[in-house]
Amino acid sequence: MYQRQLDFGEAVKKALTVNYCNFEGRASRSEYWWFALFCFAVSAAIGIVFCWSDTMVSIVNGIFTLAVLLPGLGLAVRRMHDVGKSGWWVLINLIPLVGSIIFLIFAIKESQPVPNEYGPVPNLQY
Repeated sequence: MYQRQLDFGEAVKKALTVNYCNFEGRASRSEYWWFALFCFAVSAAIGIVFCWSDTMVSIVNGIFTLAVLLPGLGLAVRRMHDVGKSGWWVLINLIPLVGSIIFLIFAIKESQPVPNEYGPVPNLQY
């Protein structure tokens, strides 16, 4: 029995379709970080494509950010559940610098290898 790691496409698809606004359950480390990479890459691409206009970059990037706000927030909450923390720990990011570092440490931690109060181990393979 082991936890299967999602690939890039699978993680993005799962976050944007299956779990679009889902704040319950658990999300594996690979699902969380692949989605973070997707958001970073799209934002960078928007900056490159619309480099001729700072206003256009801001508008298009703002629309993209709004589109991925709920899936990203749900994914962060489910990631906290995966390491055994309450989803409210996402709010620690509101504390400048220190809060982001603490959240990063939690997001990097390995999944709990057993079911916890938030659900079964995600992507479990036998």
